[in-house]
Amino acid sequence: MPTSLRMIAAALAALILAATPASATRIKDLGAFQGLRSNQLTGYGIVVGLAGTGDDSLEYATQGMKGVAARFGLSLPPGVNPALKNAAAVMVTADLPPFAKPGQRLDITVSAMGKAKSIRGGTLLLAPLRGADNEIYAMAQGNVAVGGLGVEGSDGSKVSVNIPSAGRIPGGATVERAVDAGIANSPQITFNLADADLTTAQRVAQAINGSIGNVARAIDAVSIVIDASPGAESRALLMSRIENLNVQPADAPARVIVNARTGTVVINGAVRISPAAVSHGKLTVAVKESPRVVQPAPFSGGKTAVEQSSDIQVSEETHPMFEFAPGASLADIVQAVNEIGAAPSDLVAILEALKEAGAMKAELVVL
Repeated sequence: MPTSLRMIAAALAALILAATPASATRIKDLGAFQGLRSNQLTGYGIVVGLAGTGDDSLEYATQGMKGVAARFGLSLPPGVNPALKNAAAVMVTADLPPFAKPGQRLDITVSAMGKAKSIRGGTLLLAPLRGADNEIYAMAQGNVAVGGLGVEGSDGSKVSVNIPSAGRIPGGATVERAVDAGIANSPQITFNLADADLTTAQRVAQAINGSIGNVARAIDAVSIVIDASPGAESRALLMSRIENLNVQPADAPARVIVNARTGTVVINGAVRISPAAVSHGKLTVAVKESPRVVQPAPFSGGKTAVEQSSDIQVSEETHPMFEFAPGASLADIVQAVNEIGAAPSDLVAILEALKEAGAMKAELVVL
């Protein structure tokens, strides 16, 4: 390629990079359209084919096996309960994604309800999966894949790896009924932010209006209402255009996150420190006991005794006081704390003291 063409290509690349802000984010990464959500499905089933690790004779497992037998025209005599060492009663759960159509496959999770030690190698018999409205939306069946392992010896010793009483069946359910997302005929379509922020909501509305027209308005810190002509096809096209627009989200509020259990401290870049001076030291008290035996003088009539001897030492680590300049940033805080060698627990104490003194205008969140 000639030098002139390479220079033109480089200039065009620079213009393209300059046109999109470095911190721009797609609207689809900031939230989701209202109605486009997953629905939880739950069902009850029986896993068979276990190697003696089932539920034994639990009542609800027995009733489940009788129901399975009756489904195929087999009636057990009254008073006869099947032994269920090779079967287990389980709960089956799945998520029905938006726009799922009949015939599509879903991954399901199978979890033992009772005393089953393991469902490894079992097969889930046909089980209906119901939604919150108690309607059947999918049917589940298949071989259970278990990542756990449980072994028990004759002397009572046990070894368990992960959880052998729960497993998954990839593509183990078939969708039988679709869920209407309600976007085709609703008065407007609504986009909801994952994190409430008034500034970000206004910027999303402005980006939509700048690209499509004056159709969007932010009604609160979460929801942006968009006027759209009715019809599933036109609205799907509009939503596709909207979710690929770029927006620069508002800066996160100043926040310090402290995990008191692990000593982890996270400070975001918006935290600023007002002028303040900090001195941090550590006081250590050591007590050493050195008892000694005291013998009486010969023919004195005294008794042997133990005399206590204590040695108390006090030491204090001194660190010079350091000062935060006006508007100190995250880098300044980290540098100052590293210079005095403060541990994470000491850093928590320093940050709490700065907030109490009014020198740190940030939200302090303790997990």
